[in-house]
Amino acid sequence: MTPPDDPAQHPTPRAPEVAHTAPARKLATGRRGPADPVKSLMHRHRELCERAVDPLEIAAGLEAHGVTDRTAARYRHRDVFSLAEELFARVPAVAGEPVGASFAPARDIDTRAAWSLRALLPGAACLATFVALRLTEGLLDGGARLAIGIGGGLLAFVGLALALRTGPLCADGRSSGAAGLFGCWLLGYVLYGDALLHQVLSGGPEGPWDITPAPLLGLAVAVAPAAWCAHLFSVHAHRKLNGSRALEEFAAGVRPLLFAAVAFFLCVLGGLLYLARLGIGTGGAPVGAAALGVLLLLARLLTVHGFPEPAATGLAAACAVEAAAPALVLAGRLPGLDALARPVDALVEAAGTGAVPAVACGAAALGLLTTATVALSRASAHTAA
Repeated sequence: MTPPDDPAQHPTPRAPEVAHTAPARKLATGRRGPADPVKSLMHRHRELCERAVDPLEIAAGLEAHGVTDRTAARYRHRDVFSLAEELFARVPAVAGEPVGASFAPARDIDTRAAWSLRALLPGAACLATFVALRLTEGLLDGGARLAIGIGGGLLAFVGLALALRTGPLCADGRSSGAAGLFGCWLLGYVLYGDALLHQVLSGGPEGPWDITPAPLLGLAVAVAPAAWCAHLFSVHAHRKLNGSRALEEFAAGVRPLLFAAVAFFLCVLGGLLYLARLGIGTGGAPVGAAALGVLLLLARLLTVHGFPEPAATGLAAACAVEAAAPALVLAGRLPGLDALARPVDALVEAAGTGAVPAVACGAAALGLLTTATVALSRASAHTAA
């Protein structure tokens, strides 16, 4: 008897966009029979089975459709991987197909060198700008120095755009414009946020305020380590996928990889922020900048692996908290609304103005880490990465 309806009958938006480059194969399933429940599953996932280049791709696709190991048991298999192997075996393979091609990240040395160089561009542009401003101090007027700063900032953003278009940080069009705006806000707060909040708490704002460029330099240089952490996570996750025999086994192996990648990036970013403070001087909140760096890395990892919505939500939440801090202080000046400013006053009094981005980005990063732990431990998250 045909198994009862299950989530595999209703494809979700995460239905696999896998192996589009693989040539289509003829699906030889025959007619459905009461003694062979796998045939009905093959009919439901005809396109997936025809285009798959290895059983792992079918397993990831089934998981994306909601098929679990418990569902596989209803098809007389111990797990999804075993079920996928039978589905793949029933479809004649095309001679010369590169088995596992859809799961192998690019390992060409020239390719890695190319995206590594592009990942260095934002940091190089920021570093060159700061050096130029330091060398021209006292030699050029304010207008010329402002032009140097604006030009360097534009170069850094162009370099960042290039770094995100290829390599392990490339999202293939999955990133939304809103996420980009949220990222720009968070980076802008690194430069101006602490000084602005200080002026608002002091009764202002009262005109131009100082900028804190050191954290921004550290974050710009950290784009290259972020790219390598994303690359290593992807490579080792694919190796885990190739060596796993069950979805739970794969998930248990990927979670430590994610934690290790985030921890390693945090250590490198902390060192870069420390060096930036030594080179440029004090100013800015290193804890808040470190939390922002981890937040941006997790948001990009989720976007790259097909989860742009939670990534944008995490960035939006951090922006909302940072924008709310000065807004609450200003609202507290209105008659009868002084209680609105008390949380911000207490937080700043306890840990300084840098506590606001630390809390905002730290809480958002923790939320995205929790989301990534679940989302990136799914096999289907690594089919097209």
